[in-house]
Amino acid sequence: MTNQNDNTEKLFSYGTLRYESVQLATFGRLLKGTPDILSGFNLSMLEIKDSDVIKKSGEAAHPILKYTGNQQDQVTGFVFEITSDELKQADLYEVDDYKRISVQLNSGIDAWVYVAASS
Repeated sequence: MTNQNDNTEKLFSYGTLRYESVQLATFGRLLKGTPDILSGFNLSMLEIKDSDVIKKSGEAAHPILKYTGNQQDQVTGFVFEITSDELKQADLYEVDDYKRISVQLNSGIDAWVYVAASS
């Protein structure tokens, strides 16, 4: 049996990955999250055109982060512990307008987050 921590990833979610319906459709389970804050980004909305993503989330407009560099700009969300395979599932869920980057949250936790691909 492998050590579970070997393939555990941290993912910061501020949008639809917090929805139970999206978690069940994407990961096949509900995730447990811890509240946290990401500084240096602001939140805007993006119109989603992918019908599968709209079906999972129930929404055509999704939040998206854009880098500002201003530490006064803060976005609240949750940190989820997921497996490496689940991180790949999250990558498949996100449309091409997003890219995954590594960030340090206000708590000091290093986590993945999806931001505007143009950031």
